[in-house]
Amino acid sequence: MVYRVITVAIDGSDHASAALASAVDLAKHYGSELVILSVAPLAPVYVAPNQPFSTPVAPENPMPEFRAIVDSAVHTAQAAGVKVVTGVCYDGAIVDEVLAHLASNPTDLLVVGSRGLSTAKRILLGSTSAALVTHAPCPVLVVRPSATKPPDL
Repeated sequence: MVYRVITVAIDGSDHASAALASAVDLAKHYGSELVILSVAPLAPVYVAPNQPFSTPVAPENPMPEFRAIVDSAVHTAQAAGVKVVTGVCYDGAIVDEVLAHLASNPTDLLVVGSRGLSTAKRILLGSTSAALVTHAPCPVLVVRPSATKPPDL
């Protein structure tokens, strides 16, 4: 198998750092182009039905923080010796934005981190990595930071 383009989705977490490290190693090994992708999630604004109407305060835009995460990761990959590195940052629903990126920018492998959710949390909250494994148009490598660490409860 030859991976000409490898995309790694990151969010600044330890799990994403493990995914980035794996993607960098693979990109160096195969001489691949590495695309580092991050999605700044949209912050929902809720007003309880029993509260009087007031103009909700708009949450701070997380895009600069996620852009900085991508820029740092690009620098890390370049310093590790990956020849072609591109950083991309979107805002929106994480799974939807990653899938839209993959649809318009074909990749040979998607690398993501795993939060290690327990079965109960995975059922209640859903799993980004599980959704990407199910719906991505390419193979997906899910990286765990440590095989000895138990799932978050």
